[in-house]
Amino acid sequence: MAEAVLYTIGYQGADIDGFIGTLLRARVQWLVDVREAPVSRKADFAKSRLAAHLESAGIGYRHVRALGNPKQGREAARAGELETYRRIFLGHMDGEPAREAVRHVAQLAASERACLLCLERDPRQCHRSIVGDRIAAITGQRIEHLFAETNPAQGKLL
Repeated sequence: MAEAVLYTIGYQGADIDGFIGTLLRARVQWLVDVREAPVSRKADFAKSRLAAHLESAGIGYRHVRALGNPKQGREAARAGELETYRRIFLGHMDGEPAREAVRHVAQLAASERACLLCLERDPRQCHRSIVGDRIAAITGQRIEHLFAETNPAQGKLL
C-alpha cells in the first residue's frame, strides 16, 4: 500500500526534465491532471506529450476534467478576484460530477502514490489545493506540495 501522502505539483516555471525528476524522486506512480483543459503553451505539458513523457518514466497519467477549474473561475483568478474564484470553484466542487471524480481519485490515491497536477507553481493560488483537501478528507492522507525546478537535481518538497 502507498504511503499516506497525496502530492500536488504545478509546472509553472519548470521544464519537463526537472518536472519528471521531481516526480521520480517522490516515487509518484500516477499523475492526476486536474486542469479542465489539459493544454499548455509549453508543448511538453500538453496532454498527449505529457502522458508520453510520463509513460517513458514509468508514471501513469490520468486527466480528470471534472476536477478542473471552470472558465469563469479561471477568469476570476486571472483578474485577481480570489474570493470570486474560490466561490465559483467551491460551487463547482459541490456538483455531482466533481464529487464523483473526487471519490474515484481518492480510490486511486489510497492505493497508489498519486500527485495532482495544475499550472500554478504556488499551491495556495491553485484549485488543486482544494481538490487535494477534498481527497485527503476521504483518504486521511497528508498533502505535500512538490516544486519542480528547471534543473532536475533541484526539484524539492515544500
